[in-house]
Amino acid sequence: MKFDPNHLAALSAVLRLGSFEAAAQALLVTPSAISQRIKALEDRIGSSLVQRGSPCLGTEAGLRIAKHAEDVALLEAAVSEDLRLERAPGASRLRVAINADSLATWFVPVMAACDGLLFDLVIDDQDHSADWLRRGEVSAAVTAHSKPVTGCDAYPLGALRYIATASPGFRERWFAKGVTQEAATRAPCLIFNAKDQLQARWLGAHVGQGVAPPAHFLPSSQAFVDAALAGVGWGMNPEQLAAPYLAAEQLCPLIPNTPLDVPLTWQVSRVLAPALADVTRAVLKSARRHLTPI
Repeated sequence: MKFDPNHLAALSAVLRLGSFEAAAQALLVTPSAISQRIKALEDRIGSSLVQRGSPCLGTEAGLRIAKHAEDVALLEAAVSEDLRLERAPGASRLRVAINADSLATWFVPVMAACDGLLFDLVIDDQDHSADWLRRGEVSAAVTAHSKPVTGCDAYPLGALRYIATASPGFRERWFAKGVTQEAATRAPCLIFNAKDQLQARWLGAHVGQGVAPPAHFLPSSQAFVDAALAGVGWGMNPEQLAAPYLAAEQLCPLIPNTPLDVPLTWQVSRVLAPALADVTRAVLKSARRHLTPI
């Protein structure tokens, strides 16, 4: 089935910006024109593509078609550059699933190295980011899974190293007699969200299986560090974020020399891999600089 590029652009703009009015401003047309293009596309597909609301959301079909439009734009931009043809106006857009700690520690330099490309980042746990690739909702992902997702190429990156950290005052209050199972069951810990298993994995490896401490949920990499500094709880902080505070003795490891290394892999759609070769090179370069070799 061949799609009208104007219809695809309208759908992508509505889902990206959240309203028909914002899409109209971005595409320099009227909201009525956007509505007509969406309706024409829905009539052609035979199903609803947009859930009208504030913001507007895509149906399953709508999200897939919008993703297709972005992929086509990436491929067309790559061909135009290879053949030194005039490119269509506007930057191409790349949707990537990535864990918050990678974004906070090493992925921003990748974005800075990819001039002319707009990133649409989906934040999810590294153990679950591959699911976005399997559903066809992103073109690439930073994942903890080394086995390639079907239809994707996989590149090992190195490991993101975590340290179980707390403020000296917190450790003295809760772990004065050592990090025992009894103490760990009482001492509050920090958890990113319900998918975050890093604290449980570290406890299982160094304290005991089945330890379930009370937990604060903080879905922010920086808030994790700030909460540990404030003595709110202990948590698995990326070594890069914790290092200056460890050096200044504002944070301390719960148990010395017990890092938790999480291997990461860059997975990219094989169809788009040639068009995203520069992105992959930037990812590998930043990973070599910031991640722990495996």
